[in-house]
Amino acid sequence: MPSPLAIGLVAHDDKKAALVAWAEAHQAFLKDKALFATGTTGGRILQALPKLNLTRLKSGPLGGDQQLGAMIAEGRLDVLIFFVDPLSPQPHDVDVKALIRMATLADIPFACNPATADLIVSSAS
Repeated sequence: MPSPLAIGLVAHDDKKAALVAWAEAHQAFLKDKALFATGTTGGRILQALPKLNLTRLKSGPLGGDQQLGAMIAEGRLDVLIFFVDPLSPQPHDVDVKALIRMATLADIPFACNPATADLIVSSAS
């Protein structure tokens, strides 16, 4: 039996509510996937959807972004959904850029907003 699709979930502070809403709208798709999320984002998703198979990593600024990047580099993450806030400065911007670079280099599907995440779900279903 093939392993479930591994999906990374992360969102900047002002986009966490949007990612939780997106996850709620797509819980049927997410329920049988292996989900990995940075600490705060993962906590918010699990609060709304406690039955998901979600592993919480460290908070993004404390290494969670780098953990997701390492998973991509090791071929252990199939999709990255990262709701980015382009209007707020991020104190750990270097980590964010490194994560985006890893997703691009590994050529995995990468969604930075709900519209793109919806396309990934519809193409994978």
